[in-house]
Amino acid sequence: MTDQTYALEINDLTVAYQNKPVLWDIDLHVPSGVLMAIVGPNGAGKSTLIKAALGLIPRASGDVRFFGKPLRQARRLIGYVPQRGSVDWDFPTTVQDVVMMGLYGRLGWLRRPGKAEREAAFHALDQVGMANFAGRQISQLSGGQQQRVFLARALVQAADLYFMDEPFAAVDAVTERAIVSLLHTLREQGKTVIVVHHDLQTVTEYFDWVTLLNVEVIGSGATALTFTEENVRRTYGGRIGALPPALNGSTPQREGVYVA
Repeated sequence: MTDQTYALEINDLTVAYQNKPVLWDIDLHVPSGVLMAIVGPNGAGKSTLIKAALGLIPRASGDVRFFGKPLRQARRLIGYVPQRGSVDWDFPTTVQDVVMMGLYGRLGWLRRPGKAEREAAFHALDQVGMANFAGRQISQLSGGQQQRVFLARALVQAADLYFMDEPFAAVDAVTERAIVSLLHTLREQGKTVIVVHHDLQTVTEYFDWVTLLNVEVIGSGATALTFTEENVRRTYGGRIGALPPALNGSTPQREGVYVA
């Protein structure tokens, strides 16, 4: 395969805090057009992996490519939905303004958004069921509504590769179903979506690709082949309770599976 085959290619990535490795010698190759979950226990480095790949935190070593290009050449191809708790939701701005912030990479900070940008933001809000909230202050939103606004901000970028950090955290069932539907629509459009995910019970239902991570990559590949009882137990060790029903009695299949 050539570099261009992969939406995301990570080689020899290591991230350390105070000389303690948080991610160690990560190799990861994600093909285009998949909907991938990153799963692992708390402290496994899931969010750190996304942030290091996007240059938001320093890395001790490693090379990261997006569609065969370094980050500086691929920024416009990438959309990012951070954790909802990382934002000051009391900041006095409207829902539509937050979504239009996703266009600043194309506009530049000095050019003011015009009619086309406002229409694009409104359309993105409509896709996530938030068009009626366009003029509302973000401080007036519920947690689920805030998450939908974040998704709309990413959608308006019209990216080819999306990173989403815990989009299902603390949202209601209606919002979760809406997010899942949107993710599947993006995949059907040929987009690549990488999601930090915490619910093992829904991995096989929501995702067609999975990476199991605990400081190192335990396994990465098609969900049907990679999300096995052996790999899950290796990832979580003694910190896992009941396994998802789909894994009870499952046996690892090696074909097409990357196991570290």
